[in-house]
Amino acid sequence: MTSRRRFVKNSLLTGLSASVLPAVAQVALPAAAPKTGWKHWVWINPDQKDTAQQLAERYRKYYEAGIRGIFFEQDSEKHFRAAKAQKLEAHRWIWTMNRGEKTLLQAHPEWYAVSRKGDSCATNPPYVNYYRWLCPSREEVKKYLEQDYAAALKKDYIDGIHLDYVRFCDVILPVNLWDKYKIVQTSELPEYDFCYCPVCKAAYKAEHGIDIDTVQYPEASPSWRIFRYQRVNEVVRRLTAVAKSYKKPITAAVFPTPDIAHRNVKQDWVNWNISAVCPMIYHGFYKENVAWIGQAVAEGVKALNGKFPLYAGLFLPDFKNDTEVQQGIENALNNGAAGVSLFGDVSDGALAALKAASAKVQNKAAG
Repeated sequence: MTSRRRFVKNSLLTGLSASVLPAVAQVALPAAAPKTGWKHWVWINPDQKDTAQQLAERYRKYYEAGIRGIFFEQDSEKHFRAAKAQKLEAHRWIWTMNRGEKTLLQAHPEWYAVSRKGDSCATNPPYVNYYRWLCPSREEVKKYLEQDYAAALKKDYIDGIHLDYVRFCDVILPVNLWDKYKIVQTSELPEYDFCYCPVCKAAYKAEHGIDIDTVQYPEASPSWRIFRYQRVNEVVRRLTAVAKSYKKPITAAVFPTPDIAHRNVKQDWVNWNISAVCPMIYHGFYKENVAWIGQAVAEGVKALNGKFPLYAGLFLPDFKNDTEVQQGIENALNNGAAGVSLFGDVSDGALAALKAASAKVQNKAAG
């Protein structure tokens, strides 16, 4: 499957590999990890060329730095078992509503979301070719996803599942992408506003007695907005039930704050009943500085009110150097994050920054 961040890589990081951080001195890792209560994660797409020796060494370093789990974008038993051998949790990271499998597109084009303009994601994907969003109102879609996640959960080497793209299409992109696509999204444009398929329209009319086609400004309708939150919430509820049936945790990568999630992608993650969330607090995408990471974490933690843990997702290429990485992690932990989840080149320098930040915050908390 296409790499999850291809869209943002192609858009924001043209000419810069997401696996390469700015040149900084590589810091030697201390021999032992600080004793902390944090639980840190890594998002990774396993490379089948990795050897057993390379995996053992890499995952040992991860564990020593305080990382306790990996979200694997592809199903590779070799990588999962190698991670577990180093005492790391190995979770399967699976796309949810954005599903462009050729077999699915060919067999069920009617399952795909339709924009307010009237275009289907099956034939006219917005922004980029792989943005093929399913309609969350369709029972067939929910059953398809249940079966897909169950197929992963039943494998003994998979410790849990991690949802991604569990939302509607971006009706508003992060501001740093507007120039790339020559779009100014200070309002919700019809070609990016979903879903207006017959099933969604009929369900909304049945629940609210309103034909959305007769509403002059549907993007401003509170009931239509909440209706769509609830469509995705129901998908999450169904997948959570599947995970529970296998007695395994279910987590999700979500947009950085409850407000941004609501506004940009019709995502209502505060009202889910999952095991944890990893908000993608990618400060560079929103033209914010490193301090904003703490602000975003504080907003999410306050909204959740202890419902489940929040692990701050950090995009390593957004940071100028490892000193900034450490600052970002400290900002997250100081504001209530249960840990962080890293995406990008998890270098020795980044691991050292992770250990140093965790130890510093832990020592501060201990007085």
